[in-house]
Amino acid sequence: MKFFIDTANLEEIKEASQMGLIDGVTTNPSLIAKEGVTDHDSHMKKICELVDGPISAEVVSTDFDGMMKEAKHLAALHKNIVIKLPMTMDGIKATKACTEAGIKTNVTLVFQPIQALLAAKAGATFVSPFVGRIDDIGRDGMQIIEEIRIIFDNYGFETQILTASIRHPHHVLRAALMGSDVATIPFKVIKQLIKHPLTDIGLENFLKDHENLKKK
Repeated sequence: MKFFIDTANLEEIKEASQMGLIDGVTTNPSLIAKEGVTDHDSHMKKICELVDGPISAEVVSTDFDGMMKEAKHLAALHKNIVIKLPMTMDGIKATKACTEAGIKTNVTLVFQPIQALLAAKAGATFVSPFVGRIDDIGRDGMQIIEEIRIIFDNYGFETQILTASIRHPHHVLRAALMGSDVATIPFKVIKQLIKHPLTDIGLENFLKDHENLKKK
């Protein structure tokens, strides 16, 4: 399973990349705003310099013409830019048009399997089910990943499942077990994946034994 990092913070991207874990990056207007970015295009180019993989940049227009104008502009910034489009009527139209123009897409804000099916039929490169937000309304968000995997395998869709809105390591584990192609993970959760109390205890004991051995 590929790991994308879900952030617009350059230092987080750099540190995660140095660990050799990151295959791509997802951003959105909220993450960009959080970093206080004033030059969006320049910031996206910097991200592309740090990671040689798909870099999702999201449109803010809600109409087809606006989405296409933004999509063409963003795609021209770098060969690795993937256009994030919303799961709406115009978003699906833009997905089809972008696909026909050779522009890679990531259909976002997906909350049910049938939406993922529509995105795949429109030619989306990635589809992003938001599992954490589904959990927030009292349902099992990971069930959607299992159902989308079955649908895509049934019909041979090449659209990749990108598990998004990940909140904790168990989301990542279940995504891997269910066959998600990608998980986009906040830096905080990436660090949590590495940690385990028994690892810490084991390391502490090894070091104590080593010190005792030196004393002898």
